[in-house]
Amino acid sequence: MAARAESTVLAGARVVLPTGVVENGRVRVEGGRITEAGPTASATGAASVGGDAGALDLTGHWVVPGFVDMHNHGGGGASFTSGDADAVLKGVRTHQEHGTTTLVASTVTGEMDFLAQRAGFLSELVEQGDLAGIHFEGPFISPCRKGAHSEELLRDPDPAEVRKLLDAARGTARMVTLATELPGGIDSVRLLAEHGVIAAIGHTDATYEQTVEAIDAGATVATHLFNAMPPLGHRAPGPIAALMEDERVTVELINDGTHLHPAALELAFHRAGADRVAFITDAMDAAGFGDGVYQLGPLEVEVKDGVARLAVGGSIAGSTLTLDTAFRRAVTIDRLPVADIVRAISANPAKLLGVYDRVGSLEPGKDADLVILDADFAVAGVLRQGEWVVKPQVG
Repeated sequence: MAARAESTVLAGARVVLPTGVVENGRVRVEGGRITEAGPTASATGAASVGGDAGALDLTGHWVVPGFVDMHNHGGGGASFTSGDADAVLKGVRTHQEHGTTTLVASTVTGEMDFLAQRAGFLSELVEQGDLAGIHFEGPFISPCRKGAHSEELLRDPDPAEVRKLLDAARGTARMVTLATELPGGIDSVRLLAEHGVIAAIGHTDATYEQTVEAIDAGATVATHLFNAMPPLGHRAPGPIAALMEDERVTVELINDGTHLHPAALELAFHRAGADRVAFITDAMDAAGFGDGVYQLGPLEVEVKDGVARLAVGGSIAGSTLTLDTAFRRAVTIDRLPVADIVRAISANPAKLLGVYDRVGSLEPGKDADLVILDADFAVAGVLRQGEWVVKPQVG
């Protein structure tokens, strides 16, 4: 059982606020809420920390908002479509221990009745606060760009079938990934927009022009940009150019060193800007668990050296990424400013999911969801809704 931080002051760290990085910052938590976030009153460092009973001296650390993952299939050896509540919660807990305090459960292509049943099951976990929603990735995707999805189970995005999944999710569906060039794709985008559900373009073989049409119809997210879509071409720019250039679109990026070359990530940040990037994991159940043989839907996946690939065909099959690793890589390899990384890993996905009033930044009144990182950007503490998931061994 996690321990609730009824009243705690975190002081002395670099605190990342929406306005920027505060040196020698201070965050006060009371119950499950942030009541103060800003500079420490005194500039004398450790002396000011000692002024609050129970204050944690986090000199040399960073305090950032809890991470928000809007595309995640599992972790800790558990798939989010297993139908086993204990297994799902184990996966959720695994990602929480790596800093992800808000998580959307993603499905993988399956039979419609199966997906509807699993949506009903997952909706209960959303309603009790363990998950932030459901993302349907498949079956409405292109067989040309199927990735680690079973081709025989794919189907065109008939709005009636899309609606069936939304109904099964009982108001907890947050996003649906579609190949919008398929028959019914544009009408399905409009349906999703009308119901306040994110229409995400992904696993697509669309042209530039078809992608623009889908964005104009209401699509607002690029599912793992660059992956499972035609490459950028100088005569046929395809979906990548359309998705990066349109200010209405947020682009997902999997920053694990396998899905993207650093130059591709840099291009996306440069063209889309830090306010239009969302780091995701696209994690499967091997995340935080180790190498071995796993199932992703009906397909067998082999994980070796942390890279997941289909046993037949060798396609990349999701990732074993956790968002703390994506954060650390963004700092140490991609050399991105910490404030930009925080936008991509917390604020932007929270805004997309419609939960920025509660999470995604360190501001008074919001949930006490935060991550303490040490000088090497490793997780040193995780607080979720005022409860320690990982209690810092400092102070």
